[in-house]
Amino acid sequence: MNDSVNPATTGDSGSVEPTTQFVVITGQSGAGRTQVANSFEDLGWHVIDNMPPEFIPRMAEVAADPNKQFERVALVVGPSSKPAQIIPAIDSLRVDPTSQVRVIFVEASTDVLVRRYESTRRRHPFSNGGRVSMAIEDERRALEQVKGLADLVIDTGDLNVHQLRYRIVDLFGGDSPDSGMRTTVMSFGFKHGNPLDADLILDCRFLPNPHWVEDLRPKTGLDPAVRSYVLGQTIAEPFVEQTQQLLDLLVPAYVAEGKSYLTIAFGCTGGHHRSVAIAETIGDHLRVTGFDPAVVHRDIGK
Repeated sequence: MNDSVNPATTGDSGSVEPTTQFVVITGQSGAGRTQVANSFEDLGWHVIDNMPPEFIPRMAEVAADPNKQFERVALVVGPSSKPAQIIPAIDSLRVDPTSQVRVIFVEASTDVLVRRYESTRRRHPFSNGGRVSMAIEDERRALEQVKGLADLVIDTGDLNVHQLRYRIVDLFGGDSPDSGMRTTVMSFGFKHGNPLDADLILDCRFLPNPHWVEDLRPKTGLDPAVRSYVLGQTIAEPFVEQTQQLLDLLVPAYVAEGKSYLTIAFGCTGGHHRSVAIAETIGDHLRVTGFDPAVVHRDIGK
């Protein structure tokens, strides 16, 4: 993700440098809000957990106080039983042009969340005595508008606690008010499901599959032999060149629009060979053009 984040342009003062950074952590119950908050705490942020939405406007007063003690504050909004209050609460933080406000929304598939609730035996906040799956879907619908205003959506279904922490550290470990858009280039396998947090998805399954080459099957797209095989295909060169041209057009446009995070995903069948090789190649190109993307291979170990 140039692994830094644009200041949020709020009101009419887009040029005002923010002096207080707020991150609002919200999303589906059981999707990992607490784990994300723990990662921010490890990074030195002041974390306020389970903050009722109606209390968030008071944080705007903190930002306006010249004697404030905290310059980086992470607010965990939950439980999500009052989603209608979340959007106006976040808007109240954006009133002060010296505050940078970003929203992280965590989610996972219904199957994943059901398994998590069954293992913990916790009551879902949207439960009315029916099935957990129905409560999860009710909450998902209720949070659609909140998700729509998120700067970053993270699908935690395929992430363990450590992988989720690494993702947050990659995104915010060197955070500062004057940094730019964070870009992630991801490889994945379609058979493991589409990444829900990707902004752009490109399918690499039109390329010949190294899986059917006996010497290459046990290797991955990180191996020079696999990368040479994938990029050596006749159609690979124009695909890579035109993808680079597309990103040369789009990525600066996203930056100019004030987007804080951009995830570009490349998929193949299993996420071991073709998508990995292409993602590495695109990551190299973005570095040459002045960005510093995080390159993530979601399914390489599966």
